[in-house]
Amino acid sequence: MFERNKLNFLRHSSIYEVNLRQYTQEGTIRAFMEHVPRLKKMGIGVIWMMPIHPIGIKNRKGTLGSYYSISDYQQINPEFGTLADFKALVELVHQLGMKIIIDWVANHSAWDNVWTMEHPDYFVHDESGVFQSPYDWSDVIQIDHRNSAAHHALIDAMCFWVREYDIDGFRADLAHLTPLPYWIKARIETEKIKPELIWLAETEDAAYYEAFDVVYAWKWMHGSEEFVKKNQDVFSLIEVLKNQNEHYPDNLFQLYFTSNHDENSWNGTEFEKYGIYADALTAFSFFYKTSVPLVYSGQEIPNTKRLAFFEKDALTWDEVKNVSWYKTLTETRSKVCHSSAFDFIETKGRLMGLKRGDSRSHILLFMNFDTNPVEVSYDANQSVDYVDAFNNTRIYHQGKIETTLQPGQFLLVSNK
Repeated sequence: MFERNKLNFLRHSSIYEVNLRQYTQEGTIRAFMEHVPRLKKMGIGVIWMMPIHPIGIKNRKGTLGSYYSISDYQQINPEFGTLADFKALVELVHQLGMKIIIDWVANHSAWDNVWTMEHPDYFVHDESGVFQSPYDWSDVIQIDHRNSAAHHALIDAMCFWVREYDIDGFRADLAHLTPLPYWIKARIETEKIKPELIWLAETEDAAYYEAFDVVYAWKWMHGSEEFVKKNQDVFSLIEVLKNQNEHYPDNLFQLYFTSNHDENSWNGTEFEKYGIYADALTAFSFFYKTSVPLVYSGQEIPNTKRLAFFEKDALTWDEVKNVSWYKTLTETRSKVCHSSAFDFIETKGRLMGLKRGDSRSHILLFMNFDTNPVEVSYDANQSVDYVDAFNNTRIYHQGKIETTLQPGQFLLVSNK
């Protein structure tokens, strides 16, 4: 149904999720803008802003409330700044050659959303007229998806951000809770204004590929966490990938990550979940054949604390250690993602290896998920020299790689 020419862009890109409240002490758009050039240096292609809208006060959780309790879909949270500030951010992102998408919450909104007074029929309520919350989410109320007028209003608001602020797409919060026809209609209408937007869905439902370009790789995230906790062999991970992808189209993508706003706040940092294997799993997210990698706010520091969700809990940027580390991953990814060629190699026990790319340009990635050192002995059976992506002076000649990986260590090499 939709043109997907931008998939070439996504194939080479990584996405960076911005938790604006916690990003700086100021927690403003203007303060965040000072960090955007660093994201460019890291090789980030797409900046995803968590909801930028005003947050409801009625039944608010905590002091500051949830980003996902929206009181007005066409305004900026005054804690973050102004509409003019947001326009300046979009312009800066575009000047640096990146794209920017915003979070869109189409299933529920705040108890005091502006529409509750003007259009109470947009929301689900009981016989006495009391608005109803989805699940146990007491700070929000359910939008009535049987009401086409509610959907029209939401789509009009989406068009507002595309038309007036030139955004490049949307990340759909819990996309599967909103009927697929809504998202199809939303994409049709917004792309009349700006063709080739980016559509990221928080769902694993393959049917939603009809409207979206990228869905979440939740099965991989949960499977990799179980793999680490239960000390499984790597073939269990490969089976997770097989099960995850068997219902998905080969030419579309899943979002791979070791952290995001939900995981960090509620389940722990990547270091809590994966321990010494966090970096290797991050590297994997950049090179799996259907992956679009996600980097969450502060992972480049690296941030080692859970960020509070409803209170102020700012990141500390005194020393940012991993900018060049992520730059190496993104630049190496860009060399090989023109090709969908992918194979697992030298995979046994707790050692996983993969090859991504074609004979012209490809990478090899070896990851040690063992608690002991593991020997890597690989022969490409071709006359090619491999260069360590993180140490350009380390060269493996004639396609032969002989090395030892320490627990949690990975080796990334390329033939160019």
